Amino acid sequence: MAYLPYLKDEIIQGLVKDVLMIGRKKKQAVIRDFEKNVIDPFSSLFDSAVSGVNHETWKNSEMVRQCQKTLTNHIGNLHQKILGSVVGWQDLGTGGVVDLVCHEKKIIAEVKNKYNTVTGGKLADQYNSLERLVTPKASQYKGYTSYFVNIIPKKPERFDTTFEPSDKDKGIKCPPNELIRITDGASFYQLVTGRKNALSELYEALPDIIEDIYRNDFNEPNFEIQDKSLFKQYFVNAYIEK
Repeated sequence: MAYLPYLKDEIIQGLVKDVLMIGRKKKQAVIRDFEKNVIDPFSSLFDSAVSGVNHETWKNSEMVRQCQKTLTNHIGNLHQKILGSVVGWQDLGTGGVVDLVCHEKKIIAEVKNKYNTVTGGKLADQYNSLERLVTPKASQYKGYTSYFVNIIPKKPERFDTTFEPSDKDKGIKCPPNELIRITDGASFYQLVTGRKNALSELYEALPDIIEDIYRNDFNEPNFEIQDKSLFKQYFVNAYIEK
């Protein structure tokens, strides 16, 4: 049985494996270089005191934190690559003028992993960047609908609305434009795949994909993600409207 109804197994396996390889490599580097790097002696002391943990527990937590930072940076890229692998969509890679394009539907998108990845005045910059792509007559994306996608929204609500961030330089909000929109991850996954629960389907499949990769590719036949039901609650909290 396929992992996902909208993506071939070999594609999703390859994309997930790439992220796992990055995380495993970072973990090895953190373990190898932990004593070489300068650790904030003041912060570590206060962390230990406030958390009520010994040095070994604090050290393990710090190594997890360092690895998590690297993984978080690549999760947004994972979503971009998954969405760009759906039939009809194209991932334009890092450094492109935009992240995703679907010429058939005349849609372009900039994908961020979390609602606070871009904040403050940079939101207006993002608006202006999208406006320059879909408004000028000379642009190859003239008339396309552009989306600023926050995979993880601030609240567990689906939305697809005009993007109107504050422009601090002008002291006003950016003007509403139906071609410049902001949306959450669940809504955009539905837009791309045509499946209402596409993002949920991805989350449900990931444990099996990860376990299969560890067992078959990383030679850990007994590997199993612990406490999957507890981790799933974070997905529920992020996306299921109360």
